[in-house]
Amino acid sequence: MAGLTRALADAEPAAFWPQRSPIPPRGELPGADSADLVVIGAGFTGLWTAVLAKQREPGLDVLVLEAARVGSGASARSGGFVSESLTHGLAHGARLWPGELAGSDGLVALGRSNLRELDEFVRAEGIEADLSWCGKTAVATEPHQVGELRDEADLYREHGIRAVFQGAGGVRADLRSESFRAGLRLPDAGGLVDPARLLGGLLTAAARLGVRVHERSPVRGLRRERGGLRLRCPQGTVRAGRAVLATNAFPAPLRRVRHRVLPVWDHVLVTEPLSSAAWESLGWRERQGVTDSHHLFHYFRPTPDGRVLWGGGAVGYRFGGGTDDRFAARAEPHRALAARFFATFPQLEGVRFSHRWGGPIDATTRATPVFGTACGGRIACAVGFTGLGIAAARFGGQVALDLLDGLVTERTRSALVRTRPLPYPPEPLRWPLVRFTHRALERADASGGRLGPWLRLLDRHGLGLGS
Repeated sequence: MAGLTRALADAEPAAFWPQRSPIPPRGELPGADSADLVVIGAGFTGLWTAVLAKQREPGLDVLVLEAARVGSGASARSGGFVSESLTHGLAHGARLWPGELAGSDGLVALGRSNLRELDEFVRAEGIEADLSWCGKTAVATEPHQVGELRDEADLYREHGIRAVFQGAGGVRADLRSESFRAGLRLPDAGGLVDPARLLGGLLTAAARLGVRVHERSPVRGLRRERGGLRLRCPQGTVRAGRAVLATNAFPAPLRRVRHRVLPVWDHVLVTEPLSSAAWESLGWRERQGVTDSHHLFHYFRPTPDGRVLWGGGAVGYRFGGGTDDRFAARAEPHRALAARFFATFPQLEGVRFSHRWGGPIDATTRATPVFGTACGGRIACAVGFTGLGIAAARFGGQVALDLLDGLVTERTRSALVRTRPLPYPPEPLRWPLVRFTHRALERADASGGRLGPWLRLLDRHGLGLGS
């Protein structure tokens, strides 16, 4: 325990990415204003939506209103994993919509097309975001997970995605940890990015296209009025023809959206830069992102400047859905993360952590986003990416704009968009149900992956409560 205390002693309670790559600030809304389209929220969903809207219709007047700072929600606090999946993983999508994955307009093709277009945009705009298409690896740390990874490899191959199943020797040759019993290497499945640099690039592109972005301009009220919408901000009234809600884990100005999203707290550590000897002890030649296969999984990746980012594990929920930053730097989750880090990589004993932080993730009961419209089609929402929103948020922006325009596209025809996750129960019922579910997940991870009656019931109906 003394070793953990030393390792965490100098860890700054702040997110690493915005410190490494500061995002230029934007001023507050100066007063009453108007726009053709107002986007509420300036994370990945909001900025992708604004940029895409201007690309579709250059003459459109687009205004983005952010309650705090650009990317100050999950976007700049994330691990920087860029996923090809729109369904929170291929296996999850196959369970929910087995008939909608394949084909030229299936969800797999839509996800891969989304990544291609994202890459083209980053290249065309000259955004230096340390974007690396290195794929990912999932590792098994328990015996029952080995067969699950083997089956998942077959599923990826069925859908034309390269998948390499690695036995214990293979995965340890790739990434040296005695904890790893097997691996699933997916060389073409997404990659890694510096999320703050990508946000900064999106902000620059938005400004070049004529998008106005104002920080510290929360929308406190939203209602329909003749010919459009009326938004209430501390600085004054904003009138809009249409609006997109991109608030994700944070409270939306429409109550019906809040019931669909559960803000659950995730925590992250970043090490000091590792020595060349430490990197040699890890192997990790391709520097890909990695996740383990627990229900409450850990994720880890190298950073471009030679550190290791390590996050995940147990998640937390605050009664009433609290998203206040005072929860971000709690010591207990970070000690638990550090203990798991050194148990996985004992060869790194003595390494210290430079940063520790936390942030709310926008979970849904289905672990897939919520799309929809309100106020006679003048408002669209795209929220609930459940931790995999860097790339999927771009798809979400496309969907929101399709819905506002009343377009029937391959995106809006999908069950992912047409059907919505069930809402969460209200408080005071929500808090004990979420806690009960989290304890059930912890028991399942500790007992060979066996699901108890409660988790089997949720699984049968494709549901989760912040899981």
